[in-house]
Amino acid sequence: MLALLSLLQTPRDWPGRVLADRLDVTPRTVRRDVERLRELGYRITAIKGPDGGYRLAAGSELPPLLFDDAQAVAIAVALQNVPASGIDIDEGAARALATVRQVMPSRLRHRIDGIRFSGASNETRVDPAVLEAASAAVHDRVVLRFDYGSAERPPRRTEPHAVVAREGRWYLLAWDLDVDDWRTFRLDRTAPRIPTGPRFTPRPLPAADAQTYLAARAKGSDAEDRWPCVGELVVELPARDVARWAGSDGTVEALDERSCRVTVGSWSWVGILASIARFDAPFTVVGPPALADAARTLAERFGTSS
Repeated sequence: MLALLSLLQTPRDWPGRVLADRLDVTPRTVRRDVERLRELGYRITAIKGPDGGYRLAAGSELPPLLFDDAQAVAIAVALQNVPASGIDIDEGAARALATVRQVMPSRLRHRIDGIRFSGASNETRVDPAVLEAASAAVHDRVVLRFDYGSAERPPRRTEPHAVVAREGRWYLLAWDLDVDDWRTFRLDRTAPRIPTGPRFTPRPLPAADAQTYLAARAKGSDAEDRWPCVGELVVELPARDVARWAGSDGTVEALDERSCRVTVGSWSWVGILASIARFDAPFTVVGPPALADAARTLAERFGTSS
């Protein structure tokens, strides 16, 4: 019955036989389950014609909390994980979980009561009203004005492109009309102004998508999620001792029991050397030449320092 309801929520007409085939049941079972859903308050209209069929009435207020087991677990995990999201709705999430729990069958209540975990609370908090205003401006494609950082500065005027969550913070990716370029703004520092401005035609983003663009900017790149500097070195340590500290931006290849080849990226050639120097072991620069030049310059700098 839940699978039937999921199909009916897709805005289209569903012939009874198509529903039966999709659900691997008989048309009689479909008719019976439709009647059960109607008894629960779902407004399902019958479609007349040779094939017949069903449609969920437009504007129906769906009776809440008809969940299967997987959905119940997903709700419990999502609501308990709200403090890590950075959106300031902890109290609302706790009340929502309590409400959901009260109206669930006892079997599902026991399941979600058994889901308990602790996670880090996000110190960067975003007002849900700010998230809502930014998201609505993205959806409606209207110019968004907002104070940023300080109300004493002139408001920023932007064409919002996307709201992106990244590493515990929320960002607005937008075209800044005052600087005529793409900019990212932290939502926890943003105070939208009302009313919004006129509608606009979206500009092409200089990256595959908003997530890629934000990741690229964090690495000092323009459009690709990659570091502008990538180098290769041989470190005189076993690969197992290096791999666990190499991070997501490095790869480690064992050469023998006492050395390994490391490929790592950074925003500068000196940044690569700094990441390798932390292993406190001899290393050899394989390439590119710019990394070798940076290593010689850095060695001279250290040699002349007091």
